[in-house]
Amino acid sequence: MRTYLLLPALLFIAAACGGKKDEQQQAPPPPTPVTAVKATRGNATYYDEFPATVTALVDVEIQPQVAGNITGIFFQDGQRVKKGQKLYTIDPQQYRASYDQAVANLNVQKANLNRAQKDADRYNTLAKQDAIARQAVDNANATLEAAQMQVQAAQANIRAVSTNLKYTTIYAPLDGTIGISQVRLGAAVAPGSTPLNTISADNPISVDIQIDESDIQRFVKLQSQPSNPRDSTFVFLLTDGTRYRYPGAVRIVDRAVDPQTGTLRVRVAFPNPERQLKVGLNGNLRVKASTGAPQLMIPYQAVTEQMSEYFVFVVGDSSKVTQKKVTLGPRINEKVIVKNGLNEGELIVTEGTQKIREGARVKAAVK
Repeated sequence: MRTYLLLPALLFIAAACGGKKDEQQQAPPPPTPVTAVKATRGNATYYDEFPATVTALVDVEIQPQVAGNITGIFFQDGQRVKKGQKLYTIDPQQYRASYDQAVANLNVQKANLNRAQKDADRYNTLAKQDAIARQAVDNANATLEAAQMQVQAAQANIRAVSTNLKYTTIYAPLDGTIGISQVRLGAAVAPGSTPLNTISADNPISVDIQIDESDIQRFVKLQSQPSNPRDSTFVFLLTDGTRYRYPGAVRIVDRAVDPQTGTLRVRVAFPNPERQLKVGLNGNLRVKASTGAPQLMIPYQAVTEQMSEYFVFVVGDSSKVTQKKVTLGPRINEKVIVKNGLNEGELIVTEGTQKIREGARVKAAVK
């Protein structure tokens, strides 16, 4: 009889112990400790960077205007030249001979004109006295008119040959830096051949960038602003990261968008008194911008990237987190502008994101 009473009691105790064990296994895990901040709005200054190439504001190719052999080179390759400085001479002998011949021809035509003028004057005087045939007078006047035209033609020829003679000496058309000469003494040159050299105006000098269509109005507005030598809107960074000491200003916004790339060229001018910037040099142009109106900003460390998309964890009701996709704007130091995906005041996880997932309960320490 005692045996039958003990067995149900043991079964009851075992069942009770098993139920407590199941309850312990089903208890929820404790919330994960994280750090969070509220998304807030504010104004900020930031910088955009554009790949840039140094170019000359003005490049002039030195072309021969007459044919001949180079008889003189009057500069050192790569040196600074002044407007009007003599650069090259082309053998002038044939052009000087042509000029002398043209002058002699003009003198002959002037002598013919003088004789024809006297004949016409004498015949017209006789005609008034009715002492000469009218045909002779007409012939004299025609000869005078032809002589006048011959003088004009001779004068035009002198102007042409004197221009050719003048072109045998080539002068610098502007202040700038001249390149390496493409010809040497004795070389034969002619109009339309390879340029003799190139002169680049290098102070000021320019930096070219390509901008997207969305930035056009921004740069047009910057172009209309008065230049300020202390302005830091445009800063050129050399390839080694060195900041160029002089600030720039928009000089040219190109006339049309490239239909192939959807970009527009902008030219920013910089002072270059030490000739530190050379044509063809690459770097980055840093352009200062402001958010203008208050923008929603969060710490950049709160952002996670997945497949080129950006997400943040938002602490919601019951301390559960929800992952939200966001569209980011410019990064401003340790913060980043959020264009879409968040609302002001939402609590964003900044530290501990690697320990949580969608729907996880957290214990947020708000900063």
